[in-house]
Amino acid sequence: MMQTSTDWISIAQRIQAISQNGIAYAQNAYDRERYAELSAIAAAIMADPQPGPHAMATQLFAAEAGYATPKVDVRAVVFQQGRILLVREAEDGGWSLPGGWAEVGESGAESVEREVREESGYLVKAVKLLACWDRNKHAHPPIPFHAYRLVFLCEIHGTAEVSGSETTGAGFFAEDEIPPLSTPRTLAEQVRFAFASLRDPAAPTVFD
Repeated sequence: MMQTSTDWISIAQRIQAISQNGIAYAQNAYDRERYAELSAIAAAIMADPQPGPHAMATQLFAAEAGYATPKVDVRAVVFQQGRILLVREAEDGGWSLPGGWAEVGESGAESVEREVREESGYLVKAVKLLACWDRNKHAHPPIPFHAYRLVFLCEIHGTAEVSGSETTGAGFFAEDEIPPLSTPRTLAEQVRFAFASLRDPAAPTVFD
């Protein structure tokens, strides 16, 4: 069976994880060299085989150390009068659920509350974990790393100044007026899931 580009990205992620784990626990220089070679192979697969992306992947992989685990992305579902909060991403102009990478020293809830404040200017409180998704199992464009996504239902408790630079706007949208999305961050199916959770507040947390 022919491998898809997503399959190859997943393979590259797994090779990089093996390399990173090997370098972390290798007992001699020979083993470390072999694991470093694996990391270079993973970067080449990821770049396919363009020199710019290859250099970027190599740099990203080189910055990772210790035992390899998935990264954690947090996203907020915030409703106001039946409309969902979305933010416009500066990187691609698309809209997404507010959020980003979880920070060391913060819980998932604390991270998502901070992200909403920075990106939209709303002060929120996380009240329920709606979903824990494996990013690789959804139709996002590929990224170098394997990531889990924690999606929290949040309630608004106030407003503050927008302090981040990653977004250029924020707004509330009805289910039938969702603007073009930033698909690396949010998919249409995930927005539909958010509205379904609004209609069924007793629904259990979902996960892959």
